[in-house]
Amino acid sequence: MFMKRKHTLILLVLFLSLLFTVDSALAAMVAIKGDDINMRSGPGTKYKVLWKLDSGFPLKILKKKGSWYRVQDFEGTIGWVHRNVTTRKGHMIVDVNKKSQKRVNVRSGPGTNNRIVAKAYYGVVFRTLKQKSGWVQVEHEKGVRGWIKRSLVWGF
Repeated sequence: MFMKRKHTLILLVLFLSLLFTVDSALAAMVAIKGDDINMRSGPGTKYKVLWKLDSGFPLKILKKKGSWYRVQDFEGTIGWVHRNVTTRKGHMIVDVNKKSQKRVNVRSGPGTNNRIVAKAYYGVVFRTLKQKSGWVQVEHEKGVRGWIKRSLVWGF
């Protein structure tokens, strides 16, 4: 009886491990490489263009079909992009204060005691440099570099 339970427990652990591995593989992230890139309604150039995306825009991969990714953005919009217009280089987008003039602080170090070097509105994209203790070191395409609290941004 004890051996049967032990084997059942081992099988359950293996199954759950496989389940989480598959789930995390599907939750891979990419960012857009280039400007004015089409997000389409289906996996091919014959499908309607839903949005035009710019460099660094982070996306979560939901599915792969051939050389196309079915993706979701930080607002929940779902569409398709070709894998050749994506990169695995990490990017983050500010996803708080929508419909507001409030901005998030970009600081000189990871913590609220560090000085503010810039401020960013909802939807601003940054390249991810590193993550530390709930903070993300980021760099904007215009050269601003600093730290943002991780809970204020979406991406990888």
